[in-house]
Amino acid sequence: MLNENKWKTLLRKTPNLIMGLVLFSVGIALTVRAELGLAPWSVFHMGLANVLPITFGQATQLTGFVIIGLTMFAKTIPGFSTILYTYAVGVFVDIVLESSLILHTDNILLRLIMLTIGMTMIAFASYFYLSTELGAGPRDALMEVMVKLSSKSVRLIRTSIEVIVLLLGFLMGGPVGIGTVISALFTGSIVQFAFTIGKYDPKLAKHMNIIEMSKIYLLPKRKIAN
Repeated sequence: MLNENKWKTLLRKTPNLIMGLVLFSVGIALTVRAELGLAPWSVFHMGLANVLPITFGQATQLTGFVIIGLTMFAKTIPGFSTILYTYAVGVFVDIVLESSLILHTDNILLRLIMLTIGMTMIAFASYFYLSTELGAGPRDALMEVMVKLSSKSVRLIRTSIEVIVLLLGFLMGGPVGIGTVISALFTGSIVQFAFTIGKYDPKLAKHMNIIEMSKIYLLPKRKIAN
């Protein structure tokens, strides 16, 4: 019965995880299609795509796996959603960008609205999938590690990371515009707002890593001898 309850708990978390991945993918695609300058991480990914023979989505995946390696040095073992996020978001973003789901517009007001909606979707996507505590995506894992190590606010850490990757992306030729500045300055605040609404505190989060998950859900239970 205990094992059955654990599977039920996992299934209850699945909708939030899927919602988070979908919102992330569409949100990133919206910020790209707004064409006001990419969000900082997207500038970095586009910069990588400029200097390496890979797509935007593949640059997202490559960055994710590198960050996973770095966070493991801080004794942060990736979780199930970390791996799923790293692979799935890159694939979904490429699919959305290559489709006609998001139409191009020359209307500056509509493009600002697209950018704002995209940023908001990305922020709430962070809340939805992080609240499952099945592992943080690479970029959010980096944010949580920095928050825990420094005891600084999500707003300050997220904004600092966004500015650094923006500069690196710009040096590699990633497109920068007014939308980039808006994203760099306000994404951290929107993420903190989403966390506040959802009552999620990254300092108190206890994510289940893939080793713990395998022990609970995959390994057979040992019988206790009489």
